[in-house]
Amino acid sequence: MKVIITGATGMVGKGVLLECIDHPAIKQVLSIGRTPLGMAHPKLKELIHPNFLDFSAVKEQLKGYDACYLCMGVSAGGMKENTYHVLTYVYTLTLAKLLLEQNPGMICAYVSGQGTDSTENGRVMWARVKGETENALLNLGFNQAYMFRPGVIIPLRGIKSKTKNYQFVYNHFMWLIRLIKAIAPNVIVNTTQIGKSMIKISMQDYDHKIIHSKDILLLAE
Repeated sequence: MKVIITGATGMVGKGVLLECIDHPAIKQVLSIGRTPLGMAHPKLKELIHPNFLDFSAVKEQLKGYDACYLCMGVSAGGMKENTYHVLTYVYTLTLAKLLLEQNPGMICAYVSGQGTDSTENGRVMWARVKGETENALLNLGFNQAYMFRPGVIIPLRGIKSKTKNYQFVYNHFMWLIRLIKAIAPNVIVNTTQIGKSMIKISMQDYDHKIIHSKDILLLAE
């Protein structure tokens, strides 16, 4: 299986990338990003592409892939809705449409988050935009499309969050996260489990299109 990943410089995307590299069923991983990963592996190819509004110049490099793991995302804190909409919805759909055009049988997995608003009408800005993005991907025509909605995520394998506030919590309150995990094991996942569950769902059908933390844990077993 050959897969494409976006957002591999981020916490979730890096976790997915590492699991893809380790998995024997995955023969090649193409990372699409605006900045270099700073790592190398025989399975890994990098496509540095600064303009996520136009992929036409590189579309031939996107042929022959079986699945895409769309992990790119930004924090909505302090951001205007128009800007967040471009970075979240427009960037994602611009690439997704071209990937589907080049790979008609492709499977898509997209990382949104717990609390995403499928109605697109709620009061929370980021949740509306994520919901709009999910709905568009589900209706685009992929062979299968799955929307991942993890809540609290524990980074493993030395991965750090690029969001300073999140990393502060990981640095100083991981004991609390682990305590919550011990009390309510189905509400917290880690980056390894997200990666394993994405790979698993690419190799076999799953009866839910919206993938919550409990589904991630089940698929990662």
